[in-house]
Amino acid sequence: MSLPTVRDYCMLEKIGSGSYSTVYKAFKKDGSREVVAIKCVDKGSLSKSAVNNLVTEIKLLNVLKHEHIVEMKDFFWDEGHIYIVMEYCDGGDLSSFIKKKHKLPESTCRRFLQQLALALKYLRDHDVCHMDLKPQNLLLMRKPQLVLKVGDFGFAQYFSNSEHKFTIRGSPLYMAPEMLLKHKYDARVDLWSVGVIMYECLFGKAPYSSSSFQELAEKIKDSRPIEMPKAAHVSATCRDLLMALLKHNPADRITYDEFFAHDFLDLEHAPTNENYDKAAALVHKAVEMDAEKNAKEAFYLYCEALRYFIPILTNESDLKRKEALRHRVNDYIRRAEILKVAFIDGNNDKRLAPENKGNTSSLQRIPSVEKSSAFNYNELRTLSKSTTNMVDALEIGEAAQQYLAQGSYALALEKFQSCLSVLVPLLGKEPAGRRRELLYKQVQIWMKEAESTKGLLATKDIDSMQRTSDEQCILQ
Repeated sequence: MSLPTVRDYCMLEKIGSGSYSTVYKAFKKDGSREVVAIKCVDKGSLSKSAVNNLVTEIKLLNVLKHEHIVEMKDFFWDEGHIYIVMEYCDGGDLSSFIKKKHKLPESTCRRFLQQLALALKYLRDHDVCHMDLKPQNLLLMRKPQLVLKVGDFGFAQYFSNSEHKFTIRGSPLYMAPEMLLKHKYDARVDLWSVGVIMYECLFGKAPYSSSSFQELAEKIKDSRPIEMPKAAHVSATCRDLLMALLKHNPADRITYDEFFAHDFLDLEHAPTNENYDKAAALVHKAVEMDAEKNAKEAFYLYCEALRYFIPILTNESDLKRKEALRHRVNDYIRRAEILKVAFIDGNNDKRLAPENKGNTSSLQRIPSVEKSSAFNYNELRTLSKSTTNMVDALEIGEAAQQYLAQGSYALALEKFQSCLSVLVPLLGKEPAGRRRELLYKQVQIWMKEAESTKGLLATKDIDSMQRTSDEQCILQ
């Protein structure tokens, strides 16, 4: 098949096609020889709505500039065609990537979803709704590292949070129920599509995979429950986000603000220059606390810094900078582990100290501040005996601290979250008095330790994430 002739560009090969366009890999004939993707649109095949979509797409791409959105570099036309010159994504699309891997590890899914969320946050800030999010429209860059970019804005619209529309657009398998059923819909249609993409990343297939449009429509119309594969295992936060996205009723679906703030995405610790500065400032403060022999605060600060540093480390493409940062991060991890032993193990001793008053050697090992905390905790245990669920939650909190001391961070975090899910609501209902005061203090302690556990848990992923990244870059 002969390739079209386009001014200023040398066409190399066809890399994709749609209902009214074909995409080619090409390079610029000037000295830069920059490799690009050129979308060639046949004017003769365009309907009035297709012309409107194309005009909107060009207008949007001319304005939207973001690291996770495919960049439009130029556009021009001749008698028969319109040409849109885009940056070339050398890793293909997410659909092909999933097919090669069958399904993706949760850590990889998180990284892709985080990048997609950053793009969506930018789009919402500009009142833009994509309207056709699907793995085929999410392109991948392999070099210098694996990066996801949102492409194909052919169905995109300016769409404020308060607007509602009725026009059907997009791909049925990823289309929100309210749109498929021709109901009034708003910008939350993109969030359903994100949920379907997330499900496909994790399990290798869409939740409503069907052999026909009619079968798909019936499943949507019946509001069939979304079920995970029986053998599948995902974390609690992953499952929570997935189910919150895949709500048939848009009123029940997670909001954009809730989506961007969700723990699974952890956008707060995304790899940005601003977050690097935050991490450096936290380490500086941790060193100060360490020098003042305040092991607890130093530990908390090192762990908080690690939550910022580790995404930056895994995202760094310059090998020299990456290696230098890796050495620094390893030093912070080692120091955090030493400090953890200094006070977490002491916390475990202090649980017994007040009840074994004859054991003076045990008490002597515990600093006075920790002794005070120990007596407070044991007093809380005594005062909570009349409230069964409070007693149970306190025991779960103790188990969390044991797991933290042992280095079982995933279990520790699970236990901390479990106990806090009970204690925080109880605190809200607790009347003023000594028990409320003690409960408040204990909740604050375990909240801090839960956050620190997240920092330590992230350190376990450094090597595995690096291996996964290296494997992903070898796309055959």
